[in-house]
Amino acid sequence: MDIKLTSKMILEKEFKKNFKGYNVEEVDSFLDEIIQDYETFEKVVAQLREENKQLKEEIDNTPKRQPVASATGTTNFDILKRLSNLEKHVFGSKLYE
Repeated sequence: MDIKLTSKMILEKEFKKNFKGYNVEEVDSFLDEIIQDYETFEKVVAQLREENKQLKEEIDNTPKRQPVASATGTTNFDILKRLSNLEKHVFGSKLYE
């Protein structure tokens, strides 16, 4: 996945000329389009690399969050048990009628 060409390399590429070769102006025009696209490609890659670097730094600098249940030692079972006791206390025998 290495990039083998740069826009400068494309611009400076020299082709051998033949008697029955390609139209030089047509080749130059096409290479100009390739160079423009390649320069855009290089800019986008540089922007994405910078953004990726910043996001990685942001992740590294963000404190890790602990799950609430494990941090306080409370589990779902404990919460349900406390809720049940609260309902019994508030509603008493009316709860089962």
